[in-house]
Amino acid sequence: MIAVIDYGMGNLRSVQKAFESMGHKAMVTRDPHAIADASHLVLPGVGAFPDCMRNLQQFDLIGPLLDGINQGKSFLGICLGMQLLFTESEEFGPHKGLDLIKGQVVRFPATKLKVPHMGWNKLNPQKSHSLLKGLPQESYVYFVHSYYVAPDDPGVIATRTDYGVEFASSIARDNIFACQFHPEKSQAIGLKILDNFAKLK
Repeated sequence: MIAVIDYGMGNLRSVQKAFESMGHKAMVTRDPHAIADASHLVLPGVGAFPDCMRNLQQFDLIGPLLDGINQGKSFLGICLGMQLLFTESEEFGPHKGLDLIKGQVVRFPATKLKVPHMGWNKLNPQKSHSLLKGLPQESYVYFVHSYYVAPDDPGVIATRTDYGVEFASSIARDNIFACQFHPEKSQAIGLKILDNFAKLK
């Protein structure tokens, strides 16, 4: 069972429905027992970084989430759910994150390009990963964000994307995979990534 962690923010139902459309069982939950029993954990996110961290604390979800990751369960962070993994964000900040991945969450620099970065953009793979298996060479996915992650260790970067600056559009380390884009909104490419995730042992 895939647990989509409900902390009051994010495209929870759309993520659940995307998994179910691929034939996988998924539930939206904030029940620590259900999270403990799940084989896969998903942390989606839409909104502001400090609000999301506050909600995770308020609903006592940080402990069950970290326990699951430390036990080796497959974890997927989506959009803000990726940013929360990092040490600190400058969004209305600085604000401390979960510090599972060392690095910062920073705002796009001022350029002629509009912020937020919204719409379809290309993934440039940096290393092979099982979640990217079977994707075509030119894979476009859907983004909506004003901030991006800057990992201390570039070795965790799975894909990069260019939007005025080249940023980490997904990361992978051990049982953690996270993406800045929204796979649930990325049509066939996104569904393939979610299917690959659900099939991880």
